[in-house]
Amino acid sequence: MIRHRDMNHFHLRELIHDKKVTMAGNLLLKIYGTLSCMSGKRMKEENRVYFKDESEAIQNGFRPCGHCLRSEYVRWKISRLVN
Repeated sequence: MIRHRDMNHFHLRELIHDKKVTMAGNLLLKIYGTLSCMSGKRMKEENRVYFKDESEAIQNGFRPCGHCLRSEYVRWKISRLVN
């Protein structure tokens, strides 16, 4: 997990280009989603974190975004209701 405040825009673009960052998340809400998610683009930069992939986000305790990752979110929600 990489915090947005720990890098500049040039470094972030390089990580995205090299596929070292493929997901973004909200540190306070513990939600992750795609880099193109409109909900994610509206979050404050101090709350923004980046992940290499979905498994890294899950390992850090984040849940899927209900907008850009709808099917993953529904599966996550059902698993919470069952347990």
